[in-house]
Amino acid sequence: MRRRIWNRIDKESKLWFRAAPPGMFVLVVVILMRMAGGMQSLEFMFFDAMLYLRPPEQVDERVVIVGIDAKDIESVNQYPIPDGNIAELLTKLQTYKPRAIGLDLFKNVPIQPGGEELARVLKENTNIIGIEKILPPGEVAAHRSFSSEQVGFADLLNDEDSKFRRYLLYTPDPRNPQNPEKDKYSLALRLVTRYLRAEGTSLETGINDPDTIMIRGKELPQISSHFGGYVDVNDGGLSILINFRNNPQPFRVISLRDVLSGKIGSELLRDRIILVGNRNMSAGDIFYTSAVPTQKLKGQIYGVEYHAHAVSEILSYVIDNRPMLHSWEDSGEYIWIIFWGLMPIALGRLTQSVWKNLLSVCVAIICLVTVGYVMLWLWGMWIPIAPSFLVLAVNGVGLSAFAFYQHDKFLQSQIKERQHTIEYTFDVIHNGPLQTLAYGLRHMHAKDIPYEQLIREFEKLNQEIREISEFLKLEAIGEKEVLLLGSGLILDLNRPLHDLLYEVYSSTLERKGFEYFETLKVKVRDFDPIDEKYLNKKQKRGICLFLEEALCNVGKHAQGVKRVQALGAYSANQYKLWVKDNGAGIQSCLENKGTKNSKALAKRLKGNFRREPLSPRGTICELSWTLRKVMSNE
Repeated sequence: MRRRIWNRIDKESKLWFRAAPPGMFVLVVVILMRMAGGMQSLEFMFFDAMLYLRPPEQVDERVVIVGIDAKDIESVNQYPIPDGNIAELLTKLQTYKPRAIGLDLFKNVPIQPGGEELARVLKENTNIIGIEKILPPGEVAAHRSFSSEQVGFADLLNDEDSKFRRYLLYTPDPRNPQNPEKDKYSLALRLVTRYLRAEGTSLETGINDPDTIMIRGKELPQISSHFGGYVDVNDGGLSILINFRNNPQPFRVISLRDVLSGKIGSELLRDRIILVGNRNMSAGDIFYTSAVPTQKLKGQIYGVEYHAHAVSEILSYVIDNRPMLHSWEDSGEYIWIIFWGLMPIALGRLTQSVWKNLLSVCVAIICLVTVGYVMLWLWGMWIPIAPSFLVLAVNGVGLSAFAFYQHDKFLQSQIKERQHTIEYTFDVIHNGPLQTLAYGLRHMHAKDIPYEQLIREFEKLNQEIREISEFLKLEAIGEKEVLLLGSGLILDLNRPLHDLLYEVYSSTLERKGFEYFETLKVKVRDFDPIDEKYLNKKQKRGICLFLEEALCNVGKHAQGVKRVQALGAYSANQYKLWVKDNGAGIQSCLENKGTKNSKALAKRLKGNFRREPLSPRGTICELSWTLRKVMSNE
């Protein structure tokens, strides 16, 4: 029982040893690819798709966009819009008492007429925030009338696929990075600060992460160097991932002409954040994203809308508990990837079926994507879907192909096993019942055997056949570690070969019904031991049957035999096993079944077999082969 358990453990470990390395190799390759940044594009694709497929969200009423479109340009009949019109717009907006106005238009160069009027409006209204561009190339200064607290930079950061997902909140001044007092703040952060100041809320330094901002006890999750699917990203300051509000029109949008004509009700703009910016193709203020549905620009978003999404994300996080996007630490992400990489290996072992394995892998992929989608939607957690999906799919398909191969290999092994069983059954019958039957028939033809003895021989034949039947039942249920001899003796093939050969020799020479055994005077046997690593049980069985067959031939055909030798000698990594007698010798040149089996055994051992007459009398039957390590004990 214990041996059977250990054999099962041995089989299982060998199966895992064969099946696991390819899957582990794929897992390691995927992890290395991710570490090197080779998975970023695929991770961005999954990330954008999941953001896009979220359920629609409500419009954020706190943010309103005044978009300067093509019709506004036509109504003014000048582009860029003159400063006088912008001053009139801002003055009109102030009458609605908004909390903050973000002017997403570069005003470093006056556009007449109305330059002086605009300067006055900007100086008198401190809740108006202007923009500058601080990152090279093409830096642009803010309007000279703005104080430093009225300026936010409008620089946006794109990823390697030229799409925009990040938003830089603040960064050291590129011209004076060592002076914290000169740090630059984004347009969105300036607007959020103004909005929350009216509610008595100020920005604080984070507690768990001192490098981020905390508002009302909530820290903004900043993008680290290995945030989510990013690898070695460095924005040079505090940046966040935009959690786009999923709606084709996430904010109220009004036109310049509607404001100037007084068509807008005060309730729409009171206590709001108003963003003024271009919403026309000619301005070129367009950015690529596939994470949010848009009404007019497929895969694109206006710059003023991008800033609005950043403002809305922070306010919704602080006020409404809408999650900001964050991710696990590196260790958690790689544990997650390893888990999904090992899953198809385990599934392949548990299912043990090609189609069940494919079905299980498909279900696992659906679960993976569903978990990633739900975590992003409900909790804003960006987990590594792409590498997990890749390793799961590759290992799943690969192991399914391996299962196909194993299935075919199993069928081939079944065919070989059945052929071996047939041959082995014949050997057992040939060395047992057939010898008894031949003895009885021979004496019946000669009419030299008493009736009572003949009855005993047939009873013996009946018993031998029944023993073979019981033994074959053991073979059928997997007890393949034993050997049934013609004498009825059952040998344990786990014993060393030389011990088995001694048993075969002694048991065979003691058998009744072989008349020439009775004339033997000298019996010599000696078998050198062989290290177990050179033989498996199937080979042991064949060698034992060879010795039994050779000895039975002496008892049947070696007329006048007085001496028999059975020797096994090991020399120069070769083993020779032979049976030699001094009987009458070979009388027929026909190749019987026993000879064919011996030649087949020699071929399996990659050795040689010979049966030759000796001079002046006798026969030698020899099997020789070179010792080689075997891979299995089966």
